[in-house]
Amino acid sequence: MPEKNKDKDRDVTVKVVDRRRWANAGAAGERTASDAPGSLKPTYVEQLEQQLAEKDRQAQEFISKYRQASAEFEEARLRLRREIAKDVERARRDVIIEMLEVLDNLDRAIASAQAAGTPDSALLQGVELVRRQFLAKLESLGVQRIESAGQPFDPSIHEAVTMVPAASGDQDGVVVGVIRPGYRIGDQVLRPAAVAVGKQEIPQT
Repeated sequence: MPEKNKDKDRDVTVKVVDRRRWANAGAAGERTASDAPGSLKPTYVEQLEQQLAEKDRQAQEFISKYRQASAEFEEARLRLRREIAKDVERARRDVIIEMLEVLDNLDRAIASAQAAGTPDSALLQGVELVRRQFLAKLESLGVQRIESAGQPFDPSIHEAVTMVPAASGDQDGVVVGVIRPGYRIGDQVLRPAAVAVGKQEIPQT
């Protein structure tokens, strides 16, 4: 009997295991660096982080491609705009050049009437009025007649149709007659002037 009571008086040791993650993490923190585990994150968290990093990389790649495509589109749009502007300007010049032929006919009609000796006729005055209106309309479009008579021959604005003997040395290489007037719009020549150029004859020895 006394032996049994002696066993009851012994201390019983109870070991408690705390399965809470943060408690285990704290305990792991007390370990040495060699005993610390490689990662305390669950596997699914690491997978989600990897997927997020991959999605971020793809998003940056898509953004880069979008910016490149947007820049190429803007460049193509500007190039198309320039091409359209050139086509419009080219078409406008073609129309103006055709209108110049009408002006040439008015000039011929006036010259014929003046040569016929009827400078005061109502018909001639009407044609001259139409010609002035025509010139005013061309000037409003920026078209100007090239002044050629008495000017040195310039192949960029003149077209030499014929060469005539120069009356003096001063007329050598100078426009002495205008067969068809030329016109320009701004710095661009719409139509060169068809001219006769004086040429000094070299005396034969």
